[in-house]
Amino acid sequence: MRVLKRVLAVSALTVPLVIGTAGLASAQEGLDASWGKGQFIANENGAGIAGAESSVSPEGVSHADFWVWADDSGVSGSFTGSGATWNQG
Repeated sequence: MRVLKRVLAVSALTVPLVIGTAGLASAQEGLDASWGKGQFIANENGAGIAGAESSVSPEGVSHADFWVWADDSGVSGSFTGSGATWNQG
């Protein structure tokens, strides 16, 4: 039951990442380059997820990376993000 709770908690944290990635796919014109990588683990010691994402588009540039880990002692994690946007109008 504990592992199921961990998997559900980590899965709930990945939903915003998936929605954000869908936004990258909707770019219509101009330069668009993106890169992403993720990893997930769930075992008897705990469950966790980590990811990194970078993108360049006509609207700007961005980078983000994060990790989340859940075990018997609780949940911990970290997030770093940066970017720049500009108006070409």
